[in-house]
Amino acid sequence: MTDRDAQPAARARRERELLERYHEQGDVRAREELVAEMLPLARSLAARYAGRGEPLDDLVQVASVGLVKAIDGFDLEREVRFSSYATPTVLGELRRHFRDTTWMVRVPRGMQELQLELARHRDRLTTELGRAPTVQELAEAVDQPFEEVLATIQSQDARRARSFEEPTGEDLTLGDTLGGGDPELALAETRAMLGDAADVLSDRDREVLRLRFVEDLTQSQIAEQVGVSQMQISRIIRRSLERLRERLQGPDG
Repeated sequence: MTDRDAQPAARARRERELLERYHEQGDVRAREELVAEMLPLARSLAARYAGRGEPLDDLVQVASVGLVKAIDGFDLEREVRFSSYATPTVLGELRRHFRDTTWMVRVPRGMQELQLELARHRDRLTTELGRAPTVQELAEAVDQPFEEVLATIQSQDARRARSFEEPTGEDLTLGDTLGGGDPELALAETRAMLGDAADVLSDRDREVLRLRFVEDLTQSQIAEQVGVSQMQISRIIRRSLERLRERLQGPDG
């Protein structure tokens, strides 16, 4: 075994030792030590959400809460390294933080509650399936109609307004991009079409376009979420854009 291989193995043994001391002996100091040793992971995961209007230090605190939850919920019989188990738990805690605290447009309480329930099941299914669950799988998990789950997922856009100081690139903020030329004008046009004429599309087609042009997912990622092939996603996008343009142009277009 090389030195490079030995270091992760030693860390894994250290994690297991602290987990055993905490779960089998009730040693709270062991949990505190493990949290401290895993803080670099928490900071790294929190940094993924930097630039969204929340101070990094606050996000690290949220990630630390996720670490504690992962430690408390870890099953010693699981043949998995703790850091691998903790990562989705910490990310789930960060996502819940933004879902719970950053609503910009008031949505019905029932939809907010379903949003939180979906978040819990999404985290669980992602861990179980090894991939993001489809909308249909989420609907079955929460025992709700597909259309209601889809509408709830789409309500995620009702979040806090983006700050003009939000970084959008090297040495640029969101405010710097306002009023200038837009190199992605075609995408902006498509987003406008989604709002102005989306009633000609089915719920599924609207969701596919939202994921592509608002969430900026790839066709492969969309196919995984929706539960169809990438070729079908390509056809849905092409057909939907044609229908939107026909609707906007009118009979004289």
